[in-house]
Amino acid sequence: MTGIAVIVFALGALVFLAYRGVSLLLLAPVMATLAVALSEGGPVLASYTQVFMHAAGGFIIQYFPLFLLGAVFGKLMEASGSAQVLADGIIHRLGAGRAILAVILSCAVMTYGGVSLFVVAFAVYPIASALFRQADLPKVLIPAAIALGAFTFTMTALPGTPAIQNAIPMPYFGTTPYAAPGLGLLTGAVMLLLGWQWLERRARSLGPGYGIYDDAPQKGAQMDTPPSRAIAALPLVLVIVLNLCFTFVIIPALDTGYLGLPEYGATDVGSLRGVWSIIAALTLSSIGLVALNFGRLRANLTDTLDRGAADSLKPIFNTASLVGFGAVIASLSAFGLIRDWVVTVGGDNPLISLAVGTSLLAGITGSASGGMSIALSTLGDTYMQMGQAAGIAPELLHRVTAVATGGLDALPHNGAVITLLTICGLTHRQAYRDIAVVAVLIPVVALVLLITLGTVFGSF
Repeated sequence: MTGIAVIVFALGALVFLAYRGVSLLLLAPVMATLAVALSEGGPVLASYTQVFMHAAGGFIIQYFPLFLLGAVFGKLMEASGSAQVLADGIIHRLGAGRAILAVILSCAVMTYGGVSLFVVAFAVYPIASALFRQADLPKVLIPAAIALGAFTFTMTALPGTPAIQNAIPMPYFGTTPYAAPGLGLLTGAVMLLLGWQWLERRARSLGPGYGIYDDAPQKGAQMDTPPSRAIAALPLVLVIVLNLCFTFVIIPALDTGYLGLPEYGATDVGSLRGVWSIIAALTLSSIGLVALNFGRLRANLTDTLDRGAADSLKPIFNTASLVGFGAVIASLSAFGLIRDWVVTVGGDNPLISLAVGTSLLAGITGSASGGMSIALSTLGDTYMQMGQAAGIAPELLHRVTAVATGGLDALPHNGAVITLLTICGLTHRQAYRDIAVVAVLIPVVALVLLITLGTVFGSF
């Protein structure tokens, strides 16, 4: 088999078998090492220990606190009754017919406020579950509703979003997070409206009924006196506010020059600020949640914390395995051929080449930020020159790059998709179809619209 055929085979087998429910902890390293053996007859063991495990371990080192604290926070929201109270309040205010929209917008507010999409999934799922139970909606639509709010328009399209996908293009194109704001808002609105309408249509076609699942909410000791809506909502507000405060005020004011020392990784605060901020925000918000609901949590607090910690393990190890798979695929020489080919796609329109290349690389690696980083680190200067020659504004290149990462990255082997399904306790077979529509198909449609409008009207 040729190297490119091996990559396609390995990726296809990974997607197919993941959809069939095979454990990713086994599947990802097997497919990665098989790709090495078939494509190059290379050092299989070295690829596993030095590439796969280094990438997977690096992901765990960087993001385990987010998974751990996010899972604990979500479990505390559920056990304290706060999730149920918020669900009741939303149903009361908006009506059962707006439950899907409420989940989408809850995720959108948190991600646009700078909260990691992994944390959002942990925090919003208990509320979404209670909402869907109250509204008698199918549970299988919860992952798609969360994905639409957290993985799509707030991640790539909306101007000013703090998502890493909106930050990576800036040094390559000399732009700001607010690049092409008009086109970004329009593209984001398309994703939101089409995705929302699809989920509403699916809810009608599936009919009423949450379904039979072993996920009844854990009850605290004093659930005959649930928290008020203000107390129930305060921890979520604290996560957003504290995250912003630590990101833009507290951490920048700290003396962090010591980070340049070898024992601290010879790094700088810029690469750590985002993780530090969410760690601090989740820790303080969880403490506040416990303090506000101590009477309700006291009897089961230890058990609740244990459950939250345990719930974080499977999602992060599944996701880390997929990061390792992507790193091995990216290390193959055939991957370089694919990377070099994408620049020729699209003829005289560099926007098409940029969109196709970024999308394909994000799909192959299963990572929006990973695919974008590979595309721009190797071809960023080329795209910038092509854009200047064609009279295309750097702001438009920025927005197309960001939006292009948000389609094929959500294929079944994507780490965020796997994490979301694990949190929701559902399989690909049960829930991925709707994720594919709202997080893959519709963002691709929105990307085509963005390129069309950008080509005709330029950046605005």
